[in-house]
Amino acid sequence: MHSETVLTEKIMDFSLSENQQMIAKMIRDFGEKEIKPNVFKWDHEEYFPVETMKKLGEMGMLGIFVPEEYGGSGFGYAEYVTALTELGKFCGGVCLSVAAHNSLCTGHIYYHGSEEQKRKYLPKLCSGEWIGAWGLTEANTGSDAMRMKCTAKKEGNEWVINGTKNWITHGLSGDVAVVLIRTGDLLDSNGITAFIIEKGTPGFSAVKIKDKLGVRASETAELIFDNVRIPDANVIGEVGQGFKQAMKVLDGGRISIASVSLGIAKGAFEASLKYAKEREQFGKPIAEFQAIAFKLADMATEIEAAELLTMRAADLKDRGEKMTKESAFAKYYASEVSVKCGNEAVQIMGGYGYTKEFPAEKYLRDAKLMTIGEGTSEIQKLVIARSILS
Repeated sequence: MHSETVLTEKIMDFSLSENQQMIAKMIRDFGEKEIKPNVFKWDHEEYFPVETMKKLGEMGMLGIFVPEEYGGSGFGYAEYVTALTELGKFCGGVCLSVAAHNSLCTGHIYYHGSEEQKRKYLPKLCSGEWIGAWGLTEANTGSDAMRMKCTAKKEGNEWVINGTKNWITHGLSGDVAVVLIRTGDLLDSNGITAFIIEKGTPGFSAVKIKDKLGVRASETAELIFDNVRIPDANVIGEVGQGFKQAMKVLDGGRISIASVSLGIAKGAFEASLKYAKEREQFGKPIAEFQAIAFKLADMATEIEAAELLTMRAADLKDRGEKMTKESAFAKYYASEVSVKCGNEAVQIMGGYGYTKEFPAEKYLRDAKLMTIGEGTSEIQKLVIARSILS
């Protein structure tokens, strides 16, 4: 009975911890100085600010939940959510890059790699010396990952990889990539293996994907494998276990996307609130008109709900409990709220919201990817439905 009471008190305490407050302030100060002055330039030029990522690495933001013994910050997912939320207010692209680096590449090696692999790669990834990429999707396999065509064939103590991966964050600038590749029969869930592949490996190249709608400061690329030879030591875990590893990695990744979504939604709300208080029509601020006030009320309420769902999933992750359903709840709801808040921000700002002179349109463009990446909203509903019906 006592343990249940303690657990209830823990769950009901929604105040930010000292560490979360410290991280939030650190990110806000960094964002004002390093991101805000450049955000529209990066967006316009589709420029991936590697130097900014490396500075975030120096601050400990590229290995947030990795233990200190591997070069990480040793925090939990609650602190991770806080960092991404604050970053998302400034730039969805930079925030997405930090999320992908942490939860996908770094996270896959940390949770599933050997001790040797962890000690070799994690310190460089956590410090920002190396940027990480993660590859699952192919041009013909988005949600249908079991039909991947990229293959690896065993030859002696090496694997020979051929094929492509698409929509890969940091595919061009990444120094190391964790890639899921078919090593068995098509449609066999035990026929996919995770490999660590370093930049510069012969036959391994990438092509940047241009003209994206949003998150343009986050680099996206196609990975190309032309008889790429990888030593057996670069297999993560057991051969054939890659798909199962990827599903677990994506559970954490969905908390990441929920957090990015939350940051974008908060940014759109805060910009809308400021504008509504300053913009006057008919002799008074538009915030005093019920039509606008109700939009702000809906945005604030849905952001609060999204944050609670996200922190609930993060809490389960920190306690090592299964959270597939909860992370899907958070990712699905927060991403849809993010799009709604971006859309309402444009509406509240009217004609100005439709121009690049104001931030509303960027929040909307950045938000849309959140309903697609790391499992579409439709896939999240499928995950949730299967969970509640089983």
